[in-house]
Amino acid sequence: MRALLIDDSRAIRAIIGRTLRELGFEVAEAAHGREGLEKLRDPVRPDVVLVDWNMPEMNGLEFVRAVRADHAYDAVRVVVVTTETEMANVSRALEAGANEYVMKPFTREVLLEKLELAGVPHA
Repeated sequence: MRALLIDDSRAIRAIIGRTLRELGFEVAEAAHGREGLEKLRDPVRPDVVLVDWNMPEMNGLEFVRAVRADHAYDAVRVVVVTTETEMANVSRALEAGANEYVMKPFTREVLLEKLELAGVPHA
């Protein structure tokens, strides 16, 4: 399984990336949504993208909308990972096409549960 982790915080990418690797994922990283879209175009696509909400250049909501506008990525599961806790934002992300929504801070168990709810198998 492959995961693409998009977050402007290097520390958050390290923490989440380590957890994903422990769960058996190969992990690619990007610092913002535009870089994430570039990496999504690689011939070897990720099975799941975990994307932060608040980022420079292209935020998580814009990223989700861009991904869902291209049917080539219909099979890619998208999980928004963020400190945004307002239910209106959760709804906006899900309406835009995110498969799940994880609020920071979270535990490994919560991440695993959200990945399972999004339909992402793991090792």
